Amino acid sequence: MTQREFLNGLGFKIFHSTQYIRHHATPEYTPEPDIIHELIGHAPMFAHQDFADFSQAIGLASLGASEVELKRLAALYWFTIEFGMCLDKDGNKKAYGAGIMSSFGELAYCQTDVPEFLPLDPYLIGEKYVDFPISTMQPTYFVAESFNDAKNKIYSYCDNIPRPFNVSYNVKNKTIEVDRKIKTRAETIDGPLF
Repeated sequence: MTQREFLNGLGFKIFHSTQYIRHHATPEYTPEPDIIHELIGHAPMFAHQDFADFSQAIGLASLGASEVELKRLAALYWFTIEFGMCLDKDGNKKAYGAGIMSSFGELAYCQTDVPEFLPLDPYLIGEKYVDFPISTMQPTYFVAESFNDAKNKIYSYCDNIPRPFNVSYNVKNKTIEVDRKIKTRAETIDGPLF
Protein backbone atom coordinates (compact mmCIF):
# COMPACT_ATOMS: atom_id res chain seq x y z
CA MET A 1 0.00 0.00 0.00
CA THR A 2 1.30 3.45 -0.84
CA GLN A 3 1.50 6.40 1.54
CA ARG A 4 -1.19 8.13 -0.53
CA GLU A 5 -3.59 5.18 -0.27
CA PHE A 6 -3.05 4.86 3.47
CA LEU A 7 -3.41 8.57 4.24
CA ASN A 8 -6.34 9.04 1.84
CA GLY A 9 -8.15 6.22 3.64
CA LEU A 10 -7.91 8.17 6.91
CA GLY A 11 -9.77 11.04 5.27
CA PHE A 12 -12.68 8.66 4.61
CA LYS A 13 -12.48 7.29 8.20
CA ILE A 14 -10.91 4.07 6.93
CA PHE A 15 -7.89 2.66 8.71
CA HIS A 16 -5.93 0.04 6.79
CA SER A 17 -4.77 -2.61 9.23
CA THR A 18 -2.36 -5.55 9.11
CA GLN A 19 -2.92 -9.15 10.15
CA TYR A 20 0.75 -9.98 10.83
CA ILE A 21 1.77 -10.67 14.44
CA ARG A 22 5.26 -10.11 15.85
CA HIS A 23 7.49 -13.07 16.56
CA HIS A 24 7.30 -14.35 20.12
CA ALA A 25 11.11 -14.13 20.44
CA THR A 26 10.93 -10.29 20.33
CA PRO A 27 7.66 -9.23 21.95
CA GLU A 28 8.97 -5.79 22.98
CA TYR A 29 9.40 -4.45 19.44
CA THR A 30 8.49 -5.21 15.85
CA PRO A 31 9.98 -3.44 12.82
CA GLU A 32 6.63 -3.67 11.02
CA PRO A 33 3.19 -2.69 12.22
CA ASP A 34 1.42 -5.81 13.45
CA ILE A 35 -2.01 -6.64 14.83
CA ILE A 36 -0.82 -5.94 18.40
CA HIS A 37 0.27 -2.47 17.25
CA GLU A 38 -3.12 -1.94 15.60
CA LEU A 39 -5.17 -3.14 18.59
CA ILE A 40 -3.12 -1.67 21.45
CA GLY A 41 -1.82 1.43 19.68
CA HIS A 42 -4.48 2.59 17.21
CA ALA A 43 -7.81 1.09 18.31
CA PRO A 44 -7.98 3.05 21.60
CA MET A 45 -7.11 6.23 19.68
CA PHE A 46 -10.06 5.76 17.31
CA ALA A 47 -12.38 5.26 20.30
CA HIS A 48 -11.54 8.83 21.42
CA GLN A 49 -13.11 11.51 19.21
CA ASP A 50 -10.20 13.98 19.45
CA PHE A 51 -7.68 11.34 18.34
CA ALA A 52 -9.97 10.10 15.57
CA ASP A 53 -10.49 13.66 14.29
CA PHE A 54 -6.73 14.27 14.46
CA SER A 55 -6.05 11.23 12.25
CA GLN A 56 -8.80 12.20 9.84
CA ALA A 57 -7.46 15.76 9.50
CA ILE A 58 -4.16 14.42 8.18
CA GLY A 59 -6.07 12.11 5.84
CA LEU A 60 -8.25 14.92 4.50
CA ALA A 61 -5.17 17.07 3.93
CA SER A 62 -3.64 14.28 1.83
CA LEU A 63 -6.51 14.34 -0.69
CA GLY A 64 -5.17 16.23 -3.70
CA ALA A 65 -1.83 17.01 -2.04
CA SER A 66 1.31 17.05 -4.18
CA GLU A 67 3.90 14.28 -3.78
CA VAL A 68 6.11 16.67 -1.79
CA GLU A 69 3.27 17.60 0.57
CA LEU A 70 2.23 13.96 0.82
CA LYS A 71 5.71 13.03 2.03
CA ARG A 72 5.52 15.83 4.60
CA LEU A 73 2.09 14.65 5.79
CA ALA A 74 3.43 11.10 6.14
CA ALA A 75 6.23 12.46 8.34
CA LEU A 76 3.72 14.44 10.43
CA TYR A 77 1.63 11.32 10.84
CA TRP A 78 4.76 9.39 11.88
CA PHE A 79 5.90 11.92 14.48
CA THR A 80 2.41 12.47 15.95
CA ILE A 81 -0.05 9.60 15.47
CA GLU A 82 2.70 6.94 15.52
CA PHE A 83 5.42 8.42 17.77
CA GLY A 84 3.86 11.52 19.30
CA MET A 85 4.68 12.79 22.76
CA CYS A 86 3.40 15.72 24.77
CA LEU A 87 3.88 17.28 28.16
CA ASP A 88 1.46 16.71 31.01
CA LYS A 89 0.33 19.50 33.34
CA ASP A 90 3.48 18.97 35.46
CA GLY A 91 5.81 19.24 32.45
CA ASN A 92 6.59 15.51 32.25
CA LYS A 93 6.93 13.86 28.84
CA LYS A 94 4.08 11.47 28.06
CA ALA A 95 3.64 9.25 25.02
CA TYR A 96 0.45 9.15 22.99
CA GLY A 97 1.65 7.72 19.65
CA ALA A 98 0.51 4.23 18.68
CA GLY A 99 4.05 3.13 17.82
CA ILE A 100 5.17 3.92 21.34
CA MET A 101 2.09 2.66 23.14
CA SER A 102 2.18 -0.74 21.41
CA SER A 103 5.85 -1.41 22.14
CA PHE A 104 6.94 -1.66 25.74
CA GLY A 105 10.53 -1.49 24.48
CA GLU A 106 9.90 1.84 22.74
CA LEU A 107 7.86 3.09 25.69
CA ALA A 108 10.78 2.53 28.07
CA TYR A 109 13.29 3.87 25.53
CA CYS A 110 11.41 7.16 24.96
CA GLN A 111 11.75 7.95 28.67
CA THR A 112 15.56 7.73 28.60
CA ASP A 113 18.11 10.39 27.70
CA VAL A 114 19.23 8.49 24.57
CA PRO A 115 16.86 9.99 21.95
CA GLU A 116 16.69 13.65 20.98
CA PHE A 117 13.58 15.56 22.06
CA LEU A 118 12.50 18.58 20.02
CA PRO A 119 9.45 20.85 20.36
CA LEU A 120 6.69 19.86 17.95
CA ASP A 121 7.06 21.94 14.79
CA PRO A 122 5.20 20.64 11.71
CA TYR A 123 7.21 22.86 9.37
CA LEU A 124 10.54 21.60 10.72
CA ILE A 125 9.33 18.01 10.40
CA GLY A 126 8.17 18.66 6.83
CA GLU A 127 11.49 20.19 5.82
CA LYS A 128 14.10 18.12 7.66
CA TYR A 129 12.54 14.92 8.98
CA VAL A 130 10.72 13.36 6.02
CA ASP A 131 13.11 10.41 6.01
CA PHE A 132 12.60 8.62 9.31
CA PRO A 133 13.67 5.17 10.49
CA ILE A 134 10.91 2.56 10.41
CA SER A 135 12.78 -0.48 11.67
CA THR A 136 14.61 0.84 14.74
CA MET A 137 13.82 2.80 17.88
CA GLN A 138 13.30 6.44 17.05
CA PRO A 139 16.34 8.70 17.40
CA THR A 140 14.10 11.82 17.61
CA TYR A 141 10.73 12.56 19.20
CA PHE A 142 8.75 15.76 18.81
CA VAL A 143 7.11 16.85 22.03
CA ALA A 144 4.03 19.10 22.03
CA GLU A 145 3.10 21.35 24.95
CA SER A 146 -0.12 19.31 25.25
CA PHE A 147 -2.23 17.07 23.06
CA ASN A 148 -4.40 20.09 22.18
CA ASP A 149 -1.24 21.95 21.16
CA ALA A 150 -0.32 19.05 18.85
CA LYS A 151 -3.79 19.02 17.31
CA ASN A 152 -3.86 22.77 16.76
CA LYS A 153 -0.42 22.81 15.13
CA ILE A 154 -1.28 19.94 12.81
CA TYR A 155 -4.70 21.41 11.92
CA SER A 156 -3.07 24.74 11.13
CA TYR A 157 -0.40 23.07 8.99
CA CYS A 158 -3.02 20.99 7.13
CA ASP A 159 -5.19 24.06 6.49
CA ASN A 160 -2.30 25.75 4.69
CA ILE A 161 -1.30 22.95 2.30
CA PRO A 162 -1.70 24.15 -1.29
CA ARG A 163 -4.13 21.89 -3.18
CA PRO A 164 -6.26 22.22 -6.31
CA PHE A 165 -9.42 21.92 -4.19
CA ASN A 166 -10.63 21.99 -0.61
CA VAL A 167 -12.28 19.04 1.10
CA SER A 168 -14.42 18.61 4.18
CA TYR A 169 -16.12 15.66 5.82
CA ASN A 170 -19.90 15.85 6.09
CA VAL A 171 -20.69 14.08 9.36
CA LYS A 172 -24.41 13.89 8.65
CA ASN A 173 -24.03 12.20 5.25
CA LYS A 174 -20.67 10.53 6.03
CA THR A 175 -19.27 11.82 2.76
CA ILE A 176 -16.35 13.94 1.65
CA GLU A 177 -17.35 17.15 -0.05
CA VAL A 178 -15.09 18.79 -2.59
CA ASP A 179 -15.00 22.55 -3.07
CA ARG A 180 -13.19 23.44 -6.28
CA LYS A 181 -13.53 27.18 -5.63
CA ILE A 182 -10.12 27.93 -4.23
CA LYS A 183 -10.02 30.98 -2.03
CA THR A 184 -7.04 32.56 -0.44
CA ARG A 185 -6.93 32.44 3.33
CA ALA A 186 -7.62 36.20 3.41
CA GLU A 187 -10.78 35.79 1.30
CA THR A 188 -12.02 32.98 3.51
CA ILE A 189 -11.46 34.91 6.73
CA ASP A 190 -12.03 38.54 5.80
CA GLY A 191 -14.30 38.37 2.77
CA PRO A 192 -13.40 39.38 -0.79
CA LEU A 193 -10.10 41.14 -1.33
CA PHE A 194 -11.60 43.64 -3.84
